[in-house]
Amino acid sequence: MERHPVVDGLITATPIMIGYLPIALAYGVLANQAGLSLFQLTSMSALVFGGASQFMVLNMMLVQATYIELVLATFVLNFRHFIMSLSMSHRLRQYPLKEKAVLGALTTDESFSVLSVLNKDKQTPVSFYLTLHIAGYVAWVSGSLLGGVIGTFIPETLGQSFGISLYAMFIALLLPSVKKEWRYGVIALLAMVFNFVLMPVASEGIRIVLATLLASLIGVLIRQKEVRE
Repeated sequence: MERHPVVDGLITATPIMIGYLPIALAYGVLANQAGLSLFQLTSMSALVFGGASQFMVLNMMLVQATYIELVLATFVLNFRHFIMSLSMSHRLRQYPLKEKAVLGALTTDESFSVLSVLNKDKQTPVSFYLTLHIAGYVAWVSGSLLGGVIGTFIPETLGQSFGISLYAMFIALLLPSVKKEWRYGVIALLAMVFNFVLMPVASEGIRIVLATLLASLIGVLIRQKEVRE
């Protein structure tokens, strides 16, 4: 018996939700320790919905980065979502624009990976995709809220240990790409080098943006050279 699209979407989203909860909890605890109110940290998850960028923003806030640095760094880090959303939009071109806009706004690395592996046919109801994306969104926002609540009760020293989640998340984002193409690892190392070199002349927020852009530019130039050859 074929499952209802909503039920199928929830079942498919279960691994994503399970994966989101511990990271969202860690974010909520760290945001609370950084001085954000429960409303502020939950609103960030609801409006930004970008795990890695939210952790990065917290780190930049602790070093007193400016608002423009926060915005630029978040934009650069989340730029990959434009590519994923465009890919999903092409795959779901049979659906109305308003539905694709919602799905694009809720697309994450995890949901994009799951849907890429599933490769659903064109007859799949949009309710399946909406359920999958909304389930992940609810898990992230509710996990952040719960983490913020927990952060008010645990010692600050224990809360600071959750900072390892930042590095774990960036490694989790990087490793799949490196496995497919070793040059991505080289680009990441270049970004680290540029960030170190720029330390005497730029603030942390600007360094993150410039290092990312410079390393990415070199990656593009290398790729173009390989294509021509």
